[in-house]
Amino acid sequence: MCSPAVILFLSPAGPFEGTLWGMIKDMDLFAWIVLVILLFLSLVSWAITFHKIALFRRTNAETERFLSLFRRRPSIPEVYISCIKYRHTPLSNMLEAGFKELDELRTERKNPGANPEVAVPEEVESRIRKDKFDVIRMTLERTGQEEINRLEKSIVFLATTGNVSPFFGLLGTVWGIMHSFASIGVRGSASLAVVAPGIAEALIATIMGLAVAIPAVMAYNFFNNKLKVISTQVDNFALEFLAAAKKEEIVQ
Repeated sequence: MCSPAVILFLSPAGPFEGTLWGMIKDMDLFAWIVLVILLFLSLVSWAITFHKIALFRRTNAETERFLSLFRRRPSIPEVYISCIKYRHTPLSNMLEAGFKELDELRTERKNPGANPEVAVPEEVESRIRKDKFDVIRMTLERTGQEEINRLEKSIVFLATTGNVSPFFGLLGTVWGIMHSFASIGVRGSASLAVVAPGIAEALIATIMGLAVAIPAVMAYNFFNNKLKVISTQVDNFALEFLAAAKKEEIVQ
């Protein structure tokens, strides 16, 4: 599937077939530079779009399977063993990081210190346990944010493309109009044959700018909405993991 920028270059020009190539060939160096920049932005944007579509599709599928496994778990350690099969979901890495902290907490409880005969007051033990669970919560939040940042990588390029492409198109438009006025000054005539090449440059640059910007903005909004959903899933899973960890600690 070609990008709109490529389609614009390759499509026939309807009733005026062949004139588009002629207008492009007659452009000066500055107009060509503008078109090449827009073509580059378009190709990179579409590459990011297709890559992110596939990535989010795998992420959503694995997240659903992982949540189903976690909620049917016999225990957290058994889910931890299965984490390696779910590397595309942020929840897997969160569980792995949280389980390591939880396992450290359990180890400290089994080995309280060099002198196990010294009794630890119940309120002190409760406070220590609460502090440890706060550490687990912070670990989950940090890991979740790192996973969101990983999924968000390169999406900002779509926003940049959507913002700057119309301005590159406008730059080409202004240059084409200046070209028309320069032709009028040189030839001393304002006939259609004189102003048409410059106006054609301006219109092509405008179309290119919009053709690059519109899909990039749509893709950015789409992925931004997906990230909000995943961010909510990350926050909810942190709470689920803490609740499950506390229940297992009470049972033990």
